[in-house]
Amino acid sequence: MAALRARAMSFKLEELQKAHKAYRQFAEKNPPVHHARYIFPFFTGSYFAYRKVDVLRVVAIAKAVNEKPSYLDVGCGYGDFLKKVIEYLPGASGVEKEGGIFYALGMEKPAYIEIAPVESLLSKPVDVAFVGWMEPGADFRRQVAKIAKCVITTFDAGGQCGVNGGCEYDEFGFEQIAWWRTPSWIDVNAELMNRYYTPSLSEEKKRHLATLRSAHNFWYVYARPELADKIREALASHIAREDAKERYDFEGVLDECGFGYKEELATVTTAKRLWEVILD
Repeated sequence: MAALRARAMSFKLEELQKAHKAYRQFAEKNPPVHHARYIFPFFTGSYFAYRKVDVLRVVAIAKAVNEKPSYLDVGCGYGDFLKKVIEYLPGASGVEKEGGIFYALGMEKPAYIEIAPVESLLSKPVDVAFVGWMEPGADFRRQVAKIAKCVITTFDAGGQCGVNGGCEYDEFGFEQIAWWRTPSWIDVNAELMNRYYTPSLSEEKKRHLATLRSAHNFWYVYARPELADKIREALASHIAREDAKERYDFEGVLDECGFGYKEELATVTTAKRLWEVILD
């Protein structure tokens, strides 16, 4: 899993192929549906757990910036989250620096994903930039801040986000609009492994481990000051009528693992309820 987590930063063909082989072997055992999404997120998911409500929030934010917004997913990988967004924003696109993740496995690269370094974005202004992953040790916030009117970013509490451990965009002239907490794929992965793939664990031990989960992924929304109030109001209006019954099939795994929509966690002190939006 370490090779997967490193993603393209330490990309090596043989490592990628070895990991993909392990994924195929896992799939051949017919595991419970959607488990692979959180056990092999690089191939069949994302490094942040999300629900349909997250997609719809992002869409609402984008449309607050522009009725027909330009939207760019920076570092989109295979485009798992991006594909969901495109259902609502057909013009959305993504950029991924490592084309090898497609070609090494014989996968067709979607036309809406461009293979290019982040530096190439400087001449392409966008209404919304989504940064779902920034490799540990990498920091391309300055480049993203130069082209975007609004930035939506996700990060975990495990040290991801730039050389100095920061994911904030305040220093680049952006205003923080809102944030919410979700489980990371690691949280869900650990719960699945404990429940289904570690037979030596007693039921008592499984229950104890479940109490230690931290749901440590965070979504932050930033905007240029002149758009801040407009986006904040639009998001508040959207949240007021949010319907969690609009779901993807894989959300059942999140519920099963104790990461329900608006579920309260005893292990945290702020925003205890998952998916609860905190407006700034």
